[in-house]
Amino acid sequence: MKLAISGKGGVGKTTFSSLLIRELNAQGKHVLAIDADPDANLASAIGIEGAEQITPIAEMKEMIFERTEAKPGTIGGFFKLNPRVDDLPEKLSARLENIKLMRLGGVPKGGGGCICPESTLLRALVTHVVLARDEVVVMDMEAGIEHLGRGTARAVDKLLVVVEPGRRSLDTAAHIRHLAAEIGLTSIAVIGNKVRSADDEAFLKKHLGDFEFLGFIPYDNALIEADLEGISPFDVKSPAIEAVKEMVAKL
Repeated sequence: MKLAISGKGGVGKTTFSSLLIRELNAQGKHVLAIDADPDANLASAIGIEGAEQITPIAEMKEMIFERTEAKPGTIGGFFKLNPRVDDLPEKLSARLENIKLMRLGGVPKGGGGCICPESTLLRALVTHVVLARDEVVVMDMEAGIEHLGRGTARAVDKLLVVVEPGRRSLDTAAHIRHLAAEIGLTSIAVIGNKVRSADDEAFLKKHLGDFEFLGFIPYDNALIEADLEGISPFDVKSPAIEAVKEMVAKL
């Protein structure tokens, strides 16, 4: 099962991703977690020790040079467009139980994007983990789907968009669906997060009525406290864990 998770910054996308990954792990699945959002720290949310010391792959200049035969930070010139990446999940992953995590990092982009060694390597790596790996793959994406290409998108089983009761979150969900449609990714479901009441749930259903809803996660101070204290949300008592368990069963 290959899952991509997106949503507006601040909606709880990484919290949901970590709960999903830890629940899959608890069910005995082997999970390859991809942190593809430069502003997130999925490793910390999962509960991996030393998460802050994990070097993003985009910053591994020597390795990028070795694989692409071009110096990172350069644009133009000649470099390999199909670098070897099949060994990287084993070599570069941080681990917790049955979870392997890779942190991609960010690639500075100009107005038209970046055709550079770093982005080429990251795109090749995402393509490999989606098309060729036999684990469950969960990708915590940016508020878009930057790392997915047309060929990769067709192999993603589900794009999960995390939303909260709010207009900007709804606009982002519509934007993500538009981007996904452009690359042929049409299997999309929404997760309502930070839901305080039946009114919040009704608000989301009313304004996103043409989306499939996978489930709802109630607003819970315990999740906020876990984030502040650097504890995985899966390791606190919260109704969110049962809600995510039900979503896994649906998936």
